[in-house]
Amino acid sequence: MSTRLDYAQASPDGYKAFGAVYAYLHDCGLPKTLVNLVFLRVSQINGCAYCIDMHSRDLIKQGVTVDKLVLVPVWHEAGAVFTQQERAAFAWAESVTRVADTGVPDEDYAAAAAEFNDKELADLTYAIGLMNAFNRLGVSFRATPAATKAAEKAAK
Repeated sequence: MSTRLDYAQASPDGYKAFGAVYAYLHDCGLPKTLVNLVFLRVSQINGCAYCIDMHSRDLIKQGVTVDKLVLVPVWHEAGAVFTQQERAAFAWAESVTRVADTGVPDEDYAAAAAEFNDKELADLTYAIGLMNAFNRLGVSFRATPAATKAAEKAAK
């Protein structure tokens, strides 16, 4: 896979604007690990290798165990590995990310609103929306994951 376009270089002001939202989300009051878990789950749904690689690395640096990390795609079946708040965030992220299919039904909203206050739910939804946007950039322009770059370098 080769990168089609370096979107951050082609449009630095646009990238900076997304970066400002990203920075806000890490200081908004939601647990940083929760935000990164949601970033990872959204990226898995969208098939963005660059973001999956990046957020997996971020979560490991934050102390998330490999046991927990590998169960993110099957969180429904992971039992007590994930907190109630994390499970609610994953469910909301999946409904919002798949908006064209789900329409984000009232019962999904009610479940999320039962776990998060208004500000937290708004911020969580900003995180989901931002990651969906970044995934579309990463997939569209074939952003190369760090693991791929390392493997290519090692093969030389």
